[in-house]
Amino acid sequence: MKNLKTTLNLAAALLVLPFLSYAQDGKSIYGDDNRKDFFEMSVHMQALADSVVSFWKADKIEALNPGGVKLKTANFGERLNLCPDEKFREQTIGAFCSGSLVGEDLVMTAGHCVKNETDCQNTRMVFGYGVKKAGAEAVTTLAASEVYSCAKIVKRFLGGEPGSANPTGQNLGADFALLKLDRKVSGHKPLPVARVTSLKKGEGIFVIGHPVGLPVKLAGFATVRDFSKIGYFVANLDTFGGNSGSPVFSVKTKKIEGILVRGDEDFLDSPAGCTTQATYEQTGGRGEDVTKIGVLAADIPKLPGEKVTKEMEMQNTVEMDMSGIGAVDAVPVKSVSFD
Repeated sequence: MKNLKTTLNLAAALLVLPFLSYAQDGKSIYGDDNRKDFFEMSVHMQALADSVVSFWKADKIEALNPGGVKLKTANFGERLNLCPDEKFREQTIGAFCSGSLVGEDLVMTAGHCVKNETDCQNTRMVFGYGVKKAGAEAVTTLAASEVYSCAKIVKRFLGGEPGSANPTGQNLGADFALLKLDRKVSGHKPLPVARVTSLKKGEGIFVIGHPVGLPVKLAGFATVRDFSKIGYFVANLDTFGGNSGSPVFSVKTKKIEGILVRGDEDFLDSPAGCTTQATYEQTGGRGEDVTKIGVLAADIPKLPGEKVTKEMEMQNTVEMDMSGIGAVDAVPVKSVSFD
């Protein structure tokens, strides 16, 4: 996924798509493509995916009579002129970002996904957009109870925006938002976050979200490349535009360690005249950036039975110390618009 992507109109045939709508990420595949659909996940992974949401523009949610809603989608392969053998080519796309339920009425995502209260008012968060059975199409008709509105932005940060700051000598920084929903969530459980991390270079991680606005995907077999950055770390996760805001978990603890926010190029032009998904060696490319959960863990309510020690609070306070000023280097990227 690329960072700070510029939204380009789909006037002609779309040949490249590193991100969706507001998304700042780009991305690509590192080594083998490890993405799995909901029905391919283990029961434990499905339980986590059940609390991951897809972000939609309000006008992409159609109310049905007498009840329920229909998601307005497009065909992935047709919309991007994908080559015939590209993975998930025949699935639907439409979501522009991802997020995770971290409180009874609180969703965590990337700060560039919802920039202001106007964006908030125009955003709908949907549970259950996934391929639930082998050979089946994605679930795009859902109960209205699975759709939530953004009531307000509780907290938001995007390093490099006017009024924000990055650590001295570091161009990129944290990128996050906490959104209050219009009501308490029913039927889905808040996900646990890592109050104190032991994550380091080489540690195993995985991500759950909506790459390119596709039905929910799990991407594992990834590791941390660089944990030294202030506010974020770098990994080799298989993610794309639309994964922005996706929760990134520790393989060891199954707790959220961060938020996927930006990365490498997503799509490339093929000599055959079609579009391919960018692929790198497992150790190649620039890697994907993940905002460290420590920068906002103190603002996420504790789950029942969870205890937070003084040491945990101190670590979170240190993570949020972003002294120094430096503008983010904007990486121009192409993006898909579903208007």
